[in-house]
Amino acid sequence: MKRVDDFRLRFGNNEYVPIMVGGMGVDISTSELALETARLGGIGHISDAMVEDVSDRRFDTSFVKDKTKLYKFNINNSDKSVVQFDLERLAEAQRLHIGKTMEAKKGPGLIFVNCMEKLTMNGPRETLRTRLNAALDAGIDGITLSAGLHFGSFALMADHPRFREAKLGIIVSSVRALQIFLRKNAKLDRLPDFIIVEGPLAGGHLGFGMDWAEYDLMTITKELLAYLKNENLDIPLIAAGGIFTGSDAVSFLEAGAAGVQVATRFTITNECGLPAKVKQEYIRATEDDIIVNGVSPTGYPMRMLKNTPAIGAGIRPGCESYGYLLDATGNCAYINSYNREVAAHPELKVVSVMDKTCLCTHMRNFNCWTCGHYTYRLKDTTHKKADGDYQLLSAEHVFKDYQFSVDNQIALPEKEV
Repeated sequence: MKRVDDFRLRFGNNEYVPIMVGGMGVDISTSELALETARLGGIGHISDAMVEDVSDRRFDTSFVKDKTKLYKFNINNSDKSVVQFDLERLAEAQRLHIGKTMEAKKGPGLIFVNCMEKLTMNGPRETLRTRLNAALDAGIDGITLSAGLHFGSFALMADHPRFREAKLGIIVSSVRALQIFLRKNAKLDRLPDFIIVEGPLAGGHLGFGMDWAEYDLMTITKELLAYLKNENLDIPLIAAGGIFTGSDAVSFLEAGAAGVQVATRFTITNECGLPAKVKQEYIRATEDDIIVNGVSPTGYPMRMLKNTPAIGAGIRPGCESYGYLLDATGNCAYINSYNREVAAHPELKVVSVMDKTCLCTHMRNFNCWTCGHYTYRLKDTTHKKADGDYQLLSAEHVFKDYQFSVDNQIALPEKEV
């Protein structure tokens, strides 16, 4: 019976344990989690979502405070088009977060950064260009392009001296999405170094509509593998979304995937950035507690716990401080919903907004509890303590359980004394 450790993910002449830990923002996939993954020989992700806030918390910088002060005059204005990111400061935050992570890296693995296209930041092209190139400046091993089609993203990096050195990959959920990406980037003569196929059971934003349940990761994986073979494209394919055990992973590796990307089981590790009380909410969740809704201003469906505090919260848009989801005209779907409810209920000091949420503020405060479909199974991976809480795990324990387990078994940790 094969184990994940019987396979290797190959980039050129180098081999890695075929386990990627996905990039969960905001700072849920911490540097510590990525570093531990790399130490163990796999590939860890950090996320650059709201990187200025992440920098402030980690390095005592003042990016958010300074931006809030600069645009304080606009806080009560529903028109947010004036709120812009200082590209030099954005690059500084990106280089700081990634650079410090890379300086601390030990072990044979790699560290990638997850970059979302839907972080449009009232300047979609220029802010993404800044983030991508600053990541390369800081020495990141690779970049995973996520949450969007990224048709022009390779071109934004094409002049960088590390454009053909760093590992660059794309997340897709269908053959069609990959075909369009490859066609749009054909003139650059630069194929992606890896492709992550993310299925409908993944956490957070989904690359499907509300009909997500009609799709199946293994089916999509096999379709993509057949397409790559027919096109004579030797690009490693990484399967992601709902891979809960080492045996789950082996089934995709035996089908031809080069590796797997996992995240849900790492949300309850000590290295994960979620607050301890939120980790307990994840472990306690039942299957009925996990929902897919349309509250994200990005327009993508999003999977989360149904008791997440972000749902229905009618806080004032925090664009002057954050504004990561402002489109090229300075608009965000949450602003529209918030203003609608304020106008409809002028007598209320605090309104309830059910159809959208202020994703920036709630993600920054860890009040948007996005999760994978199998989060309800986390309680089966650990021990319940006498006080009713559950024992948290180490990233090493979870990684090695994926790497060495067989027969759908899950290794429980030693009980804490």
